[in-house]
Amino acid sequence: MDFEFLSPVDEVLIEEISFQGEHTLGSQIKIHTINSGIPNLENIEIAIVGVTENRLDHDQDDDFLNFNNIRRFFYNLFPGNWNLKLADLGDIQKGETVEDTYFALQTLVSALIKKRIIPVILGGSQDLIYAQYRAYDRLEQMVNLVNIDSRFDLGDAEEPISNRSYVGKIVVNKPYNLFNYSSVGYQTYFNSQEEIKLMERLFFDAYRLGEINSNISLVEPVMRNANLVGLDLGSITAAAIGGTNHFSPNGFDGKEICALARYAGISDKVSSFGIYEYTSDYPKAGNMLIAQMLWYFIEGVNYRTNENTISAKREFIKYQVPIDDDVLVFFKSPISGRWWIEIPFISNSNTKLKRHTLLPCSYEDYLEACNQVIPERWYKTKRKNEI
Repeated sequence: MDFEFLSPVDEVLIEEISFQGEHTLGSQIKIHTINSGIPNLENIEIAIVGVTENRLDHDQDDDFLNFNNIRRFFYNLFPGNWNLKLADLGDIQKGETVEDTYFALQTLVSALIKKRIIPVILGGSQDLIYAQYRAYDRLEQMVNLVNIDSRFDLGDAEEPISNRSYVGKIVVNKPYNLFNYSSVGYQTYFNSQEEIKLMERLFFDAYRLGEINSNISLVEPVMRNANLVGLDLGSITAAAIGGTNHFSPNGFDGKEICALARYAGISDKVSSFGIYEYTSDYPKAGNMLIAQMLWYFIEGVNYRTNENTISAKREFIKYQVPIDDDVLVFFKSPISGRWWIEIPFISNSNTKLKRHTLLPCSYEDYLEACNQVIPERWYKTKRKNEI
């Protein structure tokens, strides 16, 4: 695989690795270096790449953005009981224009996904999610995007794209691949009532920070249905992440954000994962936390059960629950104990889904249905399919 726009990992880090123990991640991961070039990606399952683009971030301008400190802490960690093959492809530097950077990231992510390699992106401004999303254009499938963020980032689709206004571009720009957008951890005072109402009109999912703090397992079914996940470091409380540009007293703590990263990793459908809004001013604790988030995402991937296959679904236990004029069909995996609910295919209309689809849900959703309460995510997904 030849990508001229990738720059190698800093030689200082490569030299540091030579003094590490043989069991650390740094001694086991394949790394893009000046001497050896881009590593052979045969059998690689996860590839890390940095993207130093941040020109559309209105809050800061870090001309010397690099990910050395994250890599330094990550390379020093020990792997879990994994059999995964990892690579660090180095960085995509800022292109002549932001669009050039987008094109490079989109090209790389698309190529990796086609090779069944999960790209893990370390990025500057969060508008890079737009390029991450556009990498799915050639896959000819509807896409579910999950964004861990204190803001919706819908913005005005008529205005230029930025780190606070990119989801609107995803919604309105062709090709129309987006089926669902889920916001995890939003904080109401950072979002206008107009945006909150727009999320409701589009039947998108939104989970407040307090909801997730009270029951973090709510996120598992949401992640299980995602194709790509983006994470804004600004969603983390300032006490946990530090840095002068992240000053919110409320947000996810270190334990919670690592759990969310693991949920993203363990999802059979998630094929790309991005961590955005990084700046070079983070203290050691902040960089260590990001390194641990990477570790937990990889840990999740290692424990995937591959229940997304047709053969696995044949083993599911089926439950039918009549509610008014509907019959809700639930499925339970006898292996993992996880639940799904069926979204019916409407054959006489131009629906977005081309067949019956299983929507991940929770055991609590099944219990609510037994009490004649229709699960909200089922209703929203069904309505989006009908529009």
